[in-house]
Amino acid sequence: MNTTNFALRHIGPREEDQNLMLKAIGVDSLNQLIFETLPDGIKLKKALELSEPMSEQEYLTHIHELSKLNKTYKTYIGLGYHPTILPPVIQRNILENPGWYTAYTPYQAEIAQGRLEALLNFQTMVTDLTGMELANASLLDESTAAAEAMSLLFAVRERDQKKANVTKFFVSENILPQTISLLETRAKPIGIELVVGNEDTFDFSTEYFGAILQYPGKNGQVTDIKSFIEKANKAQIKVAVAADILSLVMLEAPGKFGADVVVGTTQRFGVPMGYGGPHAAYFATKEAYKRDIPGRIIGVTKDVNGNRALRMALQTREQHIKRDRATSNICTAQVLLAVMAGMYAVYHGPKGLQFIANKVHNTASTISNSIEKLGFTQTNTSYFDTLSIQAEASKIKTIAEKHHVNFYYPEKNTVTISINETTNLKDANEIIAIFAEAVGKETIEITALQESNLISANLQRTSDFLSLDIFNSHHSETELMRYIKKLERKDLSLNHSMISLGSCTMKLNAAAEMLPLSSPNWGSVHPFVPVEQAQGYQTILKELEDQLTEITGFAATSLQPNSGAQGEFAGLMVIKAYHESRGDHHRNICLIPSSAHGTNPASAVMAGMKVVVTKSTEKGNIDVEDLREKAELHKDNLSCIMVTYPSTHGVYESAIMEITQIIHDNGGQVYMDGANMNAQVGLTNPGNIGADVCHLNLHKTFAIPHGGGGPGVGPICVAKQLVPFLPGNPIIKTGGDQAITAISAAPYGSSLVCLISYAYIKMLGAEGLTQSTKIAILNANYIKHRLQGQFDTLYSGECGRAAHEMIVDCRPFKANGIEVTDIAKRLMDYGFHAPTVSFPVAGTLMIEPTESESKAEMDRFCDAMISIKKEIDMASKDDDNNVLKNAPHTLEMLTSSEWLMPYSRETAAFPLEYVKENKFWPSVRRVDDAYGDRNLICTCAPIEEYMEA
Repeated sequence: MNTTNFALRHIGPREEDQNLMLKAIGVDSLNQLIFETLPDGIKLKKALELSEPMSEQEYLTHIHELSKLNKTYKTYIGLGYHPTILPPVIQRNILENPGWYTAYTPYQAEIAQGRLEALLNFQTMVTDLTGMELANASLLDESTAAAEAMSLLFAVRERDQKKANVTKFFVSENILPQTISLLETRAKPIGIELVVGNEDTFDFSTEYFGAILQYPGKNGQVTDIKSFIEKANKAQIKVAVAADILSLVMLEAPGKFGADVVVGTTQRFGVPMGYGGPHAAYFATKEAYKRDIPGRIIGVTKDVNGNRALRMALQTREQHIKRDRATSNICTAQVLLAVMAGMYAVYHGPKGLQFIANKVHNTASTISNSIEKLGFTQTNTSYFDTLSIQAEASKIKTIAEKHHVNFYYPEKNTVTISINETTNLKDANEIIAIFAEAVGKETIEITALQESNLISANLQRTSDFLSLDIFNSHHSETELMRYIKKLERKDLSLNHSMISLGSCTMKLNAAAEMLPLSSPNWGSVHPFVPVEQAQGYQTILKELEDQLTEITGFAATSLQPNSGAQGEFAGLMVIKAYHESRGDHHRNICLIPSSAHGTNPASAVMAGMKVVVTKSTEKGNIDVEDLREKAELHKDNLSCIMVTYPSTHGVYESAIMEITQIIHDNGGQVYMDGANMNAQVGLTNPGNIGADVCHLNLHKTFAIPHGGGGPGVGPICVAKQLVPFLPGNPIIKTGGDQAITAISAAPYGSSLVCLISYAYIKMLGAEGLTQSTKIAILNANYIKHRLQGQFDTLYSGECGRAAHEMIVDCRPFKANGIEVTDIAKRLMDYGFHAPTVSFPVAGTLMIEPTESESKAEMDRFCDAMISIKKEIDMASKDDDNNVLKNAPHTLEMLTSSEWLMPYSRETAAFPLEYVKENKFWPSVRRVDDAYGDRNLICTCAPIEEYMEA
């Protein structure tokens, strides 16, 4: 065995296992299986043109050398991004721990209680600091959160405002520039008119439904949001506030002033800048708007024993339920980063955060005093951490960069300096010395920080925060380490067993891909540094764009979208811009197959399009004749089709090229959802099948970990005619020469985790990528074969083969009183996370093993499914006191002195022999979702409440 070959480490089945699997499914070779699976017309005629694969050691040397090209200057740029101190206990036990970064979105709450508790801590931290009633489990970045706030306020307008078609939204000129760009992107398609202006001269006209303020402003001034909100409330204008979360330790919570929504980023709470992301944004609002809040919300409920349990609340408002009527297309969170930020608050507690905030503020005021003594004017009268200094920007910039220091230069006579928690006395003296050199004076050396509070008295914080026990108990490393481990033990992740979620591609996240994320040379780079200081990033991002462009068969790529849903929206906005450039402003019809993911119609509506649903055939394919009829009916207004390939039903549709031709013949563009790209790489591609744009889920096909529900990256790849419209950024030049406005806050989205996909492609190479796709198809067909006769597969290709995933039908078991949910919960007792439940067909399981799972692990999973089928056969509709209906079984239940079940404890806990070797115990029994929605609690409660319960 070639021990330097990364593909052998990434791909699960050994060669001898592959031969056994091929024999079992009845083919002579892997190539024969691929021939029988893929329609001949879509296959690539030549291999991918990528560099030769590297070994893990070669790659780690390569990435280390590239990291040296990043100049890690002392950075005081601010604008929503700050150097931080990541406590090592959090770095080692969460960021670098596969128990945390390989978990999936907590749809199966009983085996995700640890992550859910960590997210509840995050939500509590946010509500405490913002003074709001309800927070979600995080969003993608501050600018996206601000755009979601605008959309929410538009949706909840007063009845008379809707009747009068009030569409104006006021944006303070003090808002971050990247946020204004994103607000522009989101506003126009849904009919919102943005008005950017001075909040001090705003007239509170009845023409406005909402407003957004920055707190503190982009240049550091803390404006009087209290009086603004009071006036707005009287005028029926709802207000969103974008607030720096660390400043809220010293600034009064916007919720105390009557704000309707408070948004921001939690990057300052120990998360590396990473050239722009990933970071967990926060979104907090009033409980009155709970049905309109975007993203995930973690809520408290109870299990069947009445014990406290956590789960995702109010899912009926989300895309997979509401589809084109959803208020947002956001279907995920930045869970891993939210967990880190929440743990930062747990570790430091309120007193620790006060110490950090006071140190930052005192450092800023001490520097301000010294710089003013040198003859400069510092214009901010009320500030937290950012100074605005009148000075010749070009002169200061030259001297600062000579000293390896970055300030921000918004105007030719203005320099802003944002102080952060890493800034020490030496750094402060260096900053003062730069200004002294600029005026040819001797510097003023400081030896201690001056105690001060330069925040206006009426805006200083008086309200309590983080008073609960959880934020006041784990301040030693030992205590936090044990708390993190306690939560980790409640979660089933890839380090325990296979997670065979269809459409979600839970493949190996190799350690060699992950290691560079901990390097300061990658983590400490601000997204708005001059590009010549980020040549390591620039090299990697450009090569990753080229790699993805080659893999997809397109002309160019944008890495900016920082989730799959944002990739969908970006792709549609690029198509929209293309049509408008040709004068086709009227093209607004988006065809979407009935089997599509719920984010597809939600994204289309966000892009200002009208959704027309097309039918599927009984075999799960797109009904070509229905599609043709609707395309021709709407040909004058057809914008695009959104199609997933292979289909969401796990089938390579042979008519795909006919489908793309129909759309083109009727003036539309073809958007391909990249959810199932793991079945295409190296065998076919979107360009080859006639698509014009696709988004890719780098957190699926290209090995970025799911992180318990985020981070994700959703870049778009486009055909030649769409290249000019790729998204831009107001500070760093990106995108095409007719670029649409920003899709995410940072110019390259979540750059730090793009290192992972770069590594994945670099180490696999063309042959390894193609082999991975083939083995993913082999693994799916092997499971299909093993389950044959026990579970019916709903859809197959023309030769009876599955793609990389398949759907098994659980609806017949209703005759035995068993629902698909019962099977999902029983799988927990066997040590497995359920496959995707009831998507895209209700009452089914969609299974995707990925290429990374070994034959032994797949056999264990199949043994579990077959054993469960025997249990189903023994169940009856008249008796629901059975092992499936009572699943999952907890350790508390199994060790109770009383056992009244009609089956043995061994049957409940150890149904197969392998379970005894590696038992995973669900920490709660089946949760009651309905109770949790009726009694919505989305923050931690004092311990006394649990004692009373």
